[in-house]
Amino acid sequence: MKIAVTSVSGHLGASIAKQLITQIGKENVIGIARTPEKAKHLAIEVRKGDYNNIQELNKALVGVDVVLLVSGMDTPDKRIQQHRNVIEAAKVNGVKKIVYTSIVGDEKGNAFSPIVQSNRQTENDIKDSGLQWVIGRNSIYIEPDLEYIDTYVKEGEIRNCANDGTCTYTSRAELGYAYAKMLLEEKHNGQVYNLIGEPITQTQLANYINEVYGTNLVFNSVTVEAYATERKAELGEFMGTVITGIYEGILHGAYNVDSNYEKAAGRPHKSTLEIIKEFKAKV
Repeated sequence: MKIAVTSVSGHLGASIAKQLITQIGKENVIGIARTPEKAKHLAIEVRKGDYNNIQELNKALVGVDVVLLVSGMDTPDKRIQQHRNVIEAAKVNGVKKIVYTSIVGDEKGNAFSPIVQSNRQTENDIKDSGLQWVIGRNSIYIEPDLEYIDTYVKEGEIRNCANDGTCTYTSRAELGYAYAKMLLEEKHNGQVYNLIGEPITQTQLANYINEVYGTNLVFNSVTVEAYATERKAELGEFMGTVITGIYEGILHGAYNVDSNYEKAAGRPHKSTLEIIKEFKAKV
């Protein structure tokens, strides 16, 4: 069985590909990337495939049995058609099954909602495709926070608009493990899984980071408006809006949903503290 992983040069795609390699061998894993050179380190066949280029995708999925579609990073209005291009190329090539990395979140009410809506549209497109399918809804990755520790330390705080809302953080490694199972095991077909960890507050996150890294961070909450102004100045309009929407979602409980992680992965999700310790040990 040949399994293709799109966006394999990205963090999540690479994590899923690595898990598959350990389970079915690198000869059975095909990477698809807009820039194949960026995935050389995986030592697998990597084919060129841009979500905007249907011809490239048609070639990239030749001989593939199962495809993992990593949700695109473009604006919501563009990504629906980009994902449809992958679905159509899968159908043309006789791919039997598609697994999609969707997201947990509120479909209305915050600045992240348009992205959630676009993911739900792709979920529906996949369900209507005639292919076998599995959908994972990912919670928020913890890695960006851990990669940002130097800045947190410099500022002496974690600052955002989440207040005492809780977030069910996951990690790319935990997701990689679950998606490999979802790709390989038939029993998951036709399921939608919330792939989430334990719910923690931003204060708990700061405390865990302090415990593992020996830092003295505190959490300070600001208004949604103030945080939006700050993030847009730092990251630009689109990404600033997206990041604000994520923390606004935490504030209003958008990520407090029932977990299906154990059902998908066959084991419990690791604790946040364990994930932080493992991350530090690898860096």
